[in-house]
Amino acid sequence: MNRKRYISLILILGTLTALGPFSIDMYLPGFPAMAKYLHTDVAGVALSLSSFFIGLAAGQLLYGPLLDKFGRRKPLLFGLSVYILASIGCAMITSLNELIVLRVIQAIGSCAAAVASMAMVRDLFPVNENAKVFALLMLVVGASPMVAPTIGGYVTAGPGWQWVFIILAIMAVFILVAVLLVLPDTYKLDPTISLKPKPIITGFLNVFKVPQFYTYTFTGSFAFSGLFAYVAGSPLVFMKVFGVDDTVFGWIFAGISVGFIGSSQVNSLVLCYFTSEQIVKIALPAQALVGILFLIGSVLGILGFWGTIVMIFLFMCCLGMINPNAAALTLAPFSRNAGTASSLFGALQLGIGALVSTSVSFFDSLSVVPLAAVMCATAGIAFLIFFISLRINRGKFTGVTGERVVVSH
Repeated sequence: MNRKRYISLILILGTLTALGPFSIDMYLPGFPAMAKYLHTDVAGVALSLSSFFIGLAAGQLLYGPLLDKFGRRKPLLFGLSVYILASIGCAMITSLNELIVLRVIQAIGSCAAAVASMAMVRDLFPVNENAKVFALLMLVVGASPMVAPTIGGYVTAGPGWQWVFIILAIMAVFILVAVLLVLPDTYKLDPTISLKPKPIITGFLNVFKVPQFYTYTFTGSFAFSGLFAYVAGSPLVFMKVFGVDDTVFGWIFAGISVGFIGSSQVNSLVLCYFTSEQIVKIALPAQALVGILFLIGSVLGILGFWGTIVMIFLFMCCLGMINPNAAALTLAPFSRNAGTASSLFGALQLGIGALVSTSVSFFDSLSVVPLAAVMCATAGIAFLIFFISLRINRGKFTGVTGERVVVSH
């Protein structure tokens, strides 16, 4: 693969991966305006964020078998079309219930892009390069929290929050065209894969039984759910507790995201000297330590505005090192079933994230403590799962360069 081809594939796969994050980050600054328009509070609007996560988790399970049976392009194009229509619908809502339902549908459409992009990484690139490729995708995805909230803040302050969803629909149209014109179908159709419930469930169960899969899935999911907690709780913390406006909030969100995107790129360099397993073993305890310090500082009231930003920034730096390596190690044992494995991984990750983000929205407290407590808990759980599973399953992991394991449906 020449360099031009490599870069074009990374950009397209990155934009597919970023569609979901853009759908989350871009409307965050509009929470107060949406709450006023819908005659509810910010916590009520935050339920639409939780419903989006639930839709993503459910949609992941839907698209996995479809991608393995029909190839990557057809399910992907269908999902993008659903996303476009749902985004337009979100711009026309008149009640909170309509927003919650349409966000679920929008999420189901967007997760086709997320599942397909992960499966295509496994299709297109050697397994020992997957961690580096995922890190490069994080470079594109990292543009979401840097750009999306800032754009969303100005759009909300200007033409209004409805235009956020119109812009998302237009963005999806451009992605759909790029898929049609540039992206190849990287997987041959497999007519032997059944779409009946029993074979699908059996396929998911067989994937889940692989120790390497469930270890890195749950480790990565709980570590990553700290980001979900931050996304759900940040509007309350920064716009209500610290009193910043929607445009300043966008810049804060962008600045913190530098930690995530920067560390994910440093990870690509570190992989030249250390394995993915070694990086995870170092980054997980570091994230847990930051979570503990964040919670203690919040309870004692010694962090303040800038201290809160610093602690969240460090937390995201650790996550940027954990996420691409956990994803690569999760999918490493699979070749034929990459779609099923990536969809189950995504469903579990997003399902846990949805529960975590919902728990944050239940805390209607003008304090940083609830957010710090949830982020500390997610990091601690990830740490415990990883090291306990390593002890129980010693010798059962292949790493990213070991023998591939094909799991039958």
